Amino acid sequence: MKIGLVGLGKMGSNMARRIIEKGHEVAAFDIDEKNVTKAVEAGAQGVGSLDDLVAALPRPRVVWVMVPHGDPTRETVEALIPKMEGDDILIDGGNSHYPSSIAHAEMCARHGIHFLDIGVSGGVWGLKIGYCMMVGGPEEAFLRVEPVLAALAPENGYAHVGPSGSGHFVKMVHNAIEYGMLQAIGEGFECLHEADWDLDLEKIARVWRHGSVIRSWLLELLEDAFREEGGDLVDIGPWVDDSGTGRWTVDFALEKGLPIPAITDALFERFASRRRDRFSYRTIAALRNQFGGHPVKGA
Repeated sequence: MKIGLVGLGKMGSNMARRIIEKGHEVAAFDIDEKNVTKAVEAGAQGVGSLDDLVAALPRPRVVWVMVPHGDPTRETVEALIPKMEGDDILIDGGNSHYPSSIAHAEMCARHGIHFLDIGVSGGVWGLKIGYCMMVGGPEEAFLRVEPVLAALAPENGYAHVGPSGSGHFVKMVHNAIEYGMLQAIGEGFECLHEADWDLDLEKIARVWRHGSVIRSWLLELLEDAFREEGGDLVDIGPWVDDSGTGRWTVDFALEKGLPIPAITDALFERFASRRRDRFSYRTIAALRNQFGGHPVKGA
C-alpha cells in the first residue's frame, strides 16, 4: 500500500520509517526540505509540494497529515481538499481538538472525500515499539487503511472507536489521564526526595516496576531519567508545558458538569510549574522528555 505523508517532524518522520520497514510505500512532503531528504534516505519518495504528493499516489489516494494542531492542520486540510477526488481518504493524525475534526470531516464529505481523525500515541518510542492509534470516522475508510495501521501499531494497538471526531476525543481524554498519572508520580517522588533518608530514587523506580500495583512504562522511563540525570534532576528545569488536550478535557467536563478534580488539578499544577520550583515539576518534565521528546528548560 502507498500513502502520502505530510509533516515529517518527530512523529511523522518515524512513522514514515516504520511504514516503509513494514513493506509499504510512502510519498513524503514537509515544508523543510531537510526533513524530506531524511525521509528519502529512509526509503520514501520525496516530493516538493502538495500537488506533487497527490500526483504521486495511486487512486483512491490516502494522505496522512502530521502537522501541529490548529491553523497548520486547518490550512493543510483546506489546501488538500481541492487537489483530491471522490473516494480518496484524508487523515489527520495530530492532536487536533475534536470539534475541528468534525468540521473537517463535514468539509471533506461535501467533496466525496473520506476523513479519518486518528489520535496517535507513542512519542519518540513509536518507531521501535509501535504507535497506539484511536480512529474516528467512516468504518469503510478505516478498513481500507487498516494495513498501514497494523504496520504502525503493536499487537492490539489500534481500534476504530466511533464516528468523526471520536478518535481525537478519545486521544484528548487519554492525554488528560496522562496529566493525572504524571502528577501523581511527580508528587510521590517529591515525597521520597524530601525524606529524612538519602533514598536512591532510581532504585525505587526500578523495584516498583516489578510486581507493584503501580508498575508501568512511566516508571521504567523514570528509572532511565534518574540514571541519566541523577537523583536530584539538577539539570532539569521545573517547567511543564501543556499541549492543549488537558485544557480541552477540563472544558468538556465543565460543559457536562463532570467532576474531574485529579485531571483539573494536574493541569493547574502545570501552570504553577512556570512560576515556582518543585521537585515534582522536574520529575514530570524529565518524564515528558523521556516518552515524547518534549524539550526541557535548563535548571
